[in-house]
Amino acid sequence: MTSSLHPDHRDGTARRDPAELSTADLLRQLSDQVRTLVTDEVQLAKAEVTRKGKAVGIGAGLAGAGTMLALAGGLAFVAAAIAALALVLPVWASALIVGAVLVALGGVLALVAKKEISQASPPVPEQAIDSTKADVETIRREVHR
Repeated sequence: MTSSLHPDHRDGTARRDPAELSTADLLRQLSDQVRTLVTDEVQLAKAEVTRKGKAVGIGAGLAGAGTMLALAGGLAFVAAAIAALALVLPVWASALIVGAVLVALGGVLALVAKKEISQASPPVPEQAIDSTKADVETIRREVHR
């Protein structure tokens, strides 16, 4: 009896035709494949959570920057009010313009931060979950053949 060999696409080694394998060999091969599948899914989940965590960090940084600019704008408005009372028009007018620009920039950054945070929340590995569900469904179909 000749055994036909099939290349294993993962590591390039040749494997025997599954029809020629013993039950023990098939179970060992199944165990190896399930272990590899689970390991790959865990790695995918880790990568996805890491990516989403970075997006939340960027969003939080932008929110902090927006808050600081808005605070600076508020302080400029306070300075403008003081300058308006104490000095002539050009000083408070310039402080008012600077304050308005800083508040506008803070608002833009806050909106961008909100978008970044909402895109990354909740930090659930959705792709890994979907992939695992598909794998389980494939296994169920093959078992019930």
